[in-house]
Amino acid sequence: MEEVEQHSGDDQETLFVAEAVTEPPPTPEAAADLKAVIEAAIYITDEPLAAEQIAAALEQPLDRVKEVLAQLVAEYSAPDRGLSVREIAGGYKMATKPEHHEAIRRFVKNLQPPLKLSLAALETLAVIAYKQPITAPEIMDIRGVQGAGVLKTLLDRKLIATAGRKNVLGKPIMYKTTREFLLQFGLGSLAELPTLKEFEELSRFALSDSEEMPAATAEQPPEAAGSESSNA
Repeated sequence: MEEVEQHSGDDQETLFVAEAVTEPPPTPEAAADLKAVIEAAIYITDEPLAAEQIAAALEQPLDRVKEVLAQLVAEYSAPDRGLSVREIAGGYKMATKPEHHEAIRRFVKNLQPPLKLSLAALETLAVIAYKQPITAPEIMDIRGVQGAGVLKTLLDRKLIATAGRKNVLGKPIMYKTTREFLLQFGLGSLAELPTLKEFEELSRFALSDSEEMPAATAEQPPEAAGSESSNA
């Protein structure tokens, strides 16, 4: 606040003039530290982070955070970087680049023993993936067969998890897919869930060699496919 004196005849007035408060530029060390922290924050979060969220959490000016985010997006877009920082759904998220997805999928597949699922387990997993959260009775209605053992298998393999209880008579347990499901099928999120036909193609490696996929299930939605899988 700057103090200014004005004289008018014998009277003296003192006025206070407010100075514009500007944020001093950060030192190179502070700028580098902020950039590293924002990069780490994007890396550890599953959901896209909005610039406003980052600025509020780190108590930094929004313009400065947006500048750092723009730098990260530009740096990670270089062809020699395997990851990218992208602005999606109103926030920023770190992910593998689309052009590397096939190579990463092959790498993961060769890195660990392929997941083996029975046809019944694969059908049940597809129903849960597209209808979640869903209860065991609802799954049975779609598939037309009992599937308690199959659900236990999927739970044991951490491909599905419980999602609370449905507020209906009996309060049955609801089920949903897990992060392990996304990893096994090479998906970044449920938003990338393929069509049912693509799901079948992605899942072929998960079937044991002795099992055959009925052609009907590749073309029909879970409701239709369930009616033809009564002996699964």
